[in-house]
This record gives sequence, structure tokens and C-alpha cells, in this order.
Amino acid sequence: MTRLDFIPGTLCDARMWSRVLPQLDGQYDCHHIPLYEASTRQQMHALIARHSAACAHLVGFSLGAYLAMEYALQNPERVQSLVLIANSARGLSAGEIQTRQRIIPMLERTPYMGISRIRLREILHPDHLDDADTVAIIQQMALDLGKDVLLAQFTASMERPDLMERLAEIRCPVLLIGAMQDQLVNPADLIEMQRNLPAAQLSLHEGSGHMLPLELAHAVSHDLHQFHMGLAATTMSAA
Repeated sequence: MTRLDFIPGTLCDARMWSRVLPQLDGQYDCHHIPLYEASTRQQMHALIARHSAACAHLVGFSLGAYLAMEYALQNPERVQSLVLIANSARGLSAGEIQTRQRIIPMLERTPYMGISRIRLREILHPDHLDDADTVAIIQQMALDLGKDVLLAQFTASMERPDLMERLAEIRCPVLLIGAMQDQLVNPADLIEMQRNLPAAQLSLHEGSGHMLPLELAHAVSHDLHQFHMGLAATTMSAA
């Protein structure tokens, strides 16, 4: 059974994958990397190293996907494949950096009340903004992990070097999954990433915002399964 190591995004935990994993029908050995335990970038990479397989199939969402790319560049011998969801190799957009620079001082001086309605509009497709179950998962993760985790992750991940020109160094198979209506990640970046990666597939979806594993869990699980079925077939034919 193929082992998959899942890396969540900012202010997320294993619940980010709670709709994807059931649709994989127990065909994978799924493990979760507790990114929220880290307060620095170095600690985040150490958590990935500690909690992932020796030669890992990494599945990252948003910040987790960016960290997975960095990890693959630093430790190519430890990464067998990458699935990168809702993330650009260019790092954060100027607008997102400005948003975070505005939010951090507010967080430091006020109690944290969870994800604001304004922020939900930025990360969810309009069709899912009033989906009470989806919003509840996002809000509960935010409230459970809390202000200290959010501040640590915002601070540690604010500066994300542009990795676009280094993608050719990633030799393992890569699956890129994105949403056409993602307000945080430009789909054009994913197309450019596919061109720069030596062995990449790209799956772009309509009808989702940034929170793809919650908004379009069926599509994400299908993409993930098809990708790994292809890897298994390639391995068998080469044997």
C-alpha cells in the first residue's frame, strides 16, 4: 500500500483532508504532518523530515505545498513524488503580503475571533461561501489552532523566495492541482510551473476557490488517485 504524507496549509490540520481521504477508499496509508507544531520555517522543514517517509510521496496544500517544494529541492533523495495543491512557486502575491502585514499587528493587539467574513470571501468560491459545513470546518480549525499558531505561520512564511527558476531541479513526478477562481493563486503560475517542471501534470478546476480539498474533494481525490495509479503502472512496467 502506497504511503502518502499530507502537509496542511496555514491554520489547518488533518481536517483539511477530511473530505478527500474517505474518497480514497482506504487504498493508501495516509499520514499527517502536524505543521502547526512549528513556529519557524526551519522547524517546519524538520517536522516534514521527522513525520514523512524516508522516500516520501508528499501531498501539500497551500503553504504545505510550498514547503514541500522547498523540501524536495533541499532533499531530492527523500522525495519520490509531489502533489501540490493551490500554491504558486512564486510565493505569496503582493496583495496577500499586504493583507498579512495589515493583519499581523491587529492580531497582536486583539483577541482572535476566527476567520472573518471578508477573509472567507477571499479563500472560498462564491458558491461555497454559504456552505455551513465547509465554513464550520475552516472556522473550527482556526479557533482550535488559535492566534499564536496563526501569527507564527504568518511570520515564518511571509518571505517565500520565487522558486520558479529552480523547478527544473525537481526530477520526481509532480501533480499540480489548482482552481481557476482561486483569488490567492494565479492559474497562470501553475501553467508556468508545469512548463518548468521536468515531469509534471496539471489539473485546473472550475467552481472552487483556494480551499480545494474542502470545496472540490471529489475532484482532488480523483486527481490524486489517478496520479498515483499512473506512478504504480510506470513502476510495474519498468520492473
